[in-house]
Amino acid sequence: MANNKSALKRIRIAKRNRLQNKFYKSSVRTLIKMFFKRLEEYKISGDPADKVKAQIILSSLYSLIDKGSKKKIFHKNTAARKKSQLALKLKMC
Repeated sequence: MANNKSALKRIRIAKRNRLQNKFYKSSVRTLIKMFFKRLEEYKISGDPADKVKAQIILSSLYSLIDKGSKKKIFHKNTAARKKSQLALKLKMC
């Protein structure tokens, strides 16, 4: 256990940051799965409404990735790579 105030504070801060990192990373993974599900539905049905739904999910993904990058949860190159790969997947459909 920690022996002084600063060590106790660092434990609290580490816990807070871990929860924040977990939120952003898991949310991005969940949205990516939803995005790919919508793309599959679009490939099968060919309905433009499914592609619009995928674009809406992609815009919210961009927002979440950018916020995570701003808070140093994702490295800037990792964020750029994720966004680029997702945009390419949408374009290829």
